[in-house]
Amino acid sequence: MTTHTAQIIDGNALSRQLREAVAARCLSLKVKGVIPGLAVVLVGENPASQVYVRNKVKACSDAGLHSVLEKYDASMTEAELLMRIDALNNDPAIHGILVQLPLPPHIDANKVIEAIAPSKDVDGFHVASAGALMVGQPGFWPCTPYGCMKMLESIGYDLRGKHAVVIGRSNIVGKPMALMLLQKNATVTVCHSATVNLKAMTLQADVIVAAVGKRNVLTADMVKPGAVVLDVGMNRNDEGKLCGDVDFAGVSQVAGYITPVPGGVGPMTITMLLVNTLEAAERAAKKP
Repeated sequence: MTTHTAQIIDGNALSRQLREAVAARCLSLKVKGVIPGLAVVLVGENPASQVYVRNKVKACSDAGLHSVLEKYDASMTEAELLMRIDALNNDPAIHGILVQLPLPPHIDANKVIEAIAPSKDVDGFHVASAGALMVGQPGFWPCTPYGCMKMLESIGYDLRGKHAVVIGRSNIVGKPMALMLLQKNATVTVCHSATVNLKAMTLQADVIVAAVGKRNVLTADMVKPGAVVLDVGMNRNDEGKLCGDVDFAGVSQVAGYITPVPGGVGPMTITMLLVNTLEAAERAAKKP
């Protein structure tokens, strides 16, 4: 058997293309007097969250979107936060609202997400957005799995009749990922911590999405030659370097396509946030 050396799906390059398209669509909205606006709300001092929020705000301004960063002390009450969201829901200059998770423990994240108007839920976490994805109606798709779909599209991959295995069942990645793959006529298996023989499942897969947040969940012996592997994980290895859920060195010798970490799915997540915010603005502009 000859060893494949997988083709890399470059999330940075694809992001640049998509962000250029966003910038162009932004301009055509500006001509109509609409500037797409995103409000990013950060409560507390979580250092990782601060980095994510900075990147999101920077990506917005680079693409010509208007963004507002609201930072609050960890002592902010749930009631105060809900009042802020209500004000943003009613602000016509804001088309998308993103509350950076995790929130301080005294604030119920579900309650906060459900308070965001579904028309401004650019993270795609609201129950109404999840329902729209479930039944195939227009809504907002969660950014990470949406980015994964764009990566498959970028390599011209036809999912019809293919077997896709999703490792992970979170509401943010695993479950919506499975529904998006299903929408494209893939046969989908969702695996998770209670799956008995993960390797037996992944060896059948034409496409594998690893999204559990655990290093080396997928190794070379678990992948069929030529499969497409999308690595959603963000972990650190023993040297403190960023790595994914997939053993990249090994799997890239077997897979047909693979996404790297960093520079794979990560940049796509922020890109799809821009796409969702732009779509929210376009929908709002169409409303009489």
